[in-house]
Amino acid sequence: MPGIEKLPIEETLEDSPQTRSLLGVFEEDTAAISNYCTQLYQAMQRIYDAQNELSAATHLTSRLLKEYDKQRFPLGGDDEVMSSTLQQFAKVIDELSSCHAVLSTQLADAMMFPITQFKERDLKEILTLKEVFQIASDDHDTAINRYSRLSKKRDNDKLRAEVVEDVYTSRKKQHQTMMHYFCSLNMLQYKKKTALLEPLLGYMQAQISFFKLGSENLTQQWEDFLGTIGTSVQNVRREMEEEVGQMQQTIQQMERSCDPLYAPCDPDPAYSTVCRSLTRKQGYLHIRNKTGLVSSSWERQYFFTQGGNLMHQGRGEVAGGLVTDLDNCSVMAVDCDDRRFCFQVTSFDGKKVVTLQAESRKDCEEWIATINNISKRIYLSENAEELAARVNQSALEAVTPSPSFQQRHESMRPIPVRTGRASSISSVGSEPSPALSVLSLDALVAPETPIQFDIISPVSEENLGQSKTAAQSGRRSNPFGESGDSTSEDSEDSILHQLFIVRFLGSMEVRTAESVDVISETMRQILAARAIHNIFRMTESHLLVTCDCLNHSPQGKMFPLSSVVQCSSHQDNKRLFGFVLHPAGGRGDSRAVCYIFESNNDGEKICDSIGLAKQIAFHSEMDRKAVEKRKEQDKAKEKQQEELSKQRQIEKDLEEQSRLIAASSRPGNPPAPDGQFLVLSNSQSEDSDAGEEGKKQGESEA
Repeated sequence: MPGIEKLPIEETLEDSPQTRSLLGVFEEDTAAISNYCTQLYQAMQRIYDAQNELSAATHLTSRLLKEYDKQRFPLGGDDEVMSSTLQQFAKVIDELSSCHAVLSTQLADAMMFPITQFKERDLKEILTLKEVFQIASDDHDTAINRYSRLSKKRDNDKLRAEVVEDVYTSRKKQHQTMMHYFCSLNMLQYKKKTALLEPLLGYMQAQISFFKLGSENLTQQWEDFLGTIGTSVQNVRREMEEEVGQMQQTIQQMERSCDPLYAPCDPDPAYSTVCRSLTRKQGYLHIRNKTGLVSSSWERQYFFTQGGNLMHQGRGEVAGGLVTDLDNCSVMAVDCDDRRFCFQVTSFDGKKVVTLQAESRKDCEEWIATINNISKRIYLSENAEELAARVNQSALEAVTPSPSFQQRHESMRPIPVRTGRASSISSVGSEPSPALSVLSLDALVAPETPIQFDIISPVSEENLGQSKTAAQSGRRSNPFGESGDSTSEDSEDSILHQLFIVRFLGSMEVRTAESVDVISETMRQILAARAIHNIFRMTESHLLVTCDCLNHSPQGKMFPLSSVVQCSSHQDNKRLFGFVLHPAGGRGDSRAVCYIFESNNDGEKICDSIGLAKQIAFHSEMDRKAVEKRKEQDKAKEKQQEELSKQRQIEKDLEEQSRLIAASSRPGNPPAPDGQFLVLSNSQSEDSDAGEEGKKQGESEA
């Protein structure tokens, strides 16, 4: 038999993620065994039911054959040969029925009983222990969190004693439950072999005894094979009993020796020695995470040192993650308002600060000494412990907080130089991805194109003039050359207003704006440039999507929506999105600018919002053009009506003048009431001529 895999009971007290990961493997194996055992049990139950049915059918056949003589057949009822033959068959079948009944009894005892016991007793016991262990683990985590939240300012001895007693009880319960749970899982590795082999052994022995009369030679071969299997089963059972005895002894020894380790704090600080020559350490710590400008939260994780790095690993994770680089770092004990036993690790450049909390003062000092030794690269020497013993004095000094520590690191930080122009970093050294060829990359992005990591737009002379004019007129203007009134009017008139929280990553010029891969290639080069130059800080800003423009505040950058050519998000990381803009010169220019952002939510939503804004703007422009066309048509109709009314008036005047001329040309024209004759003036004749010309012109226009 191959070696049996076992869970280490000695590592139950530490409860490391590696132990939990190994426990998860055993639990998966237990679930697989349970599933397979259930299927095997159903198959064997069908065999047992079929054998019982066969035994009952055989007995019924024998009884019917015996009752042949009692049957009254109209024809052939006096056939004695047939009757005696059937009686002989009935006797043989009756004996076979007895054999089948014995076989059913043997199957019930040798095949069904072992697998039923394994399924109903052993597997259910492990499931019960798993639930008890999970409850004990949750109680221990709750007690540890309560102990960690003990306030340093409000020191209550009674409350501390209760919390310490709770931690002691929960840790002891978890340890004992975990040891018994491990013991049961280790026993299962033996029991699963016997639980699978014993039913098969019983089944084959029952079948061989059933067919023994007709297969002597075959029976001898099977008996030898089954004898070997039976010997192996007995050996496995003896090994299991010996292993169970050893595990019970180990559990008793661990319970006696680990009793002082259940308490989280040092039982007697005077007699607890701190080992300051360590170059490797692991254990659970609390790390402080900032949740806001002032507020913070603490999270309990498993930390360990690996070479010159400080790693952390959560429960259920396969591998650890990097926290900070310990080479040439600084470590010191710090006083936190809400926590005890805290220490702080600062990187060499002072950019990254990690605050951690240990369970006791001894653990805190050992962590400080270990990190101090690693920061001096003692772990690279051959005699690391001897060299670490020489620098114990520096480790002791690191335990005491130094008031000049922060000033020392602030003096070591590089002084940022601010210029009026936007900072740019060339991304020549970034390697193109294998999926794109050199020609395709050159077609998308121009070589040696600078990457803009700031989105601040300088104020042009025209905008300066506008700001001066606005200042003279008493109007307020923003420092980006854009008047606040026009922006507010545009934002109020816009139908769509959607605000998103974004972080600007960078922008660069691209050769083509219509290509689908231009945004993804720009993302790749900007992220590669940020990684190469260690640019990881980003400021949150707001991107307002309207039907007129994309307003990026508080930088004050406004992107006209009509200049946006395309917008898309990253295929894998949906938080990354970008859009391509044509320059102010229009689409005749071959160069365009691609802007890359990171959002807190899905970047596809922002792209959909920009697409919706473009659709709304397009339909608004179409409606505006339709309204203008309708107004022009209405003006043309009004002008035509005015022309028609003037034409009608001219026609009326012509008729009146012609009537007057006809009346004046008659002989014996009566005088006017005042005694004078009515004579047409030259102006009236000219009006009549103009009326005739206007009539002709109106007819031609009609």
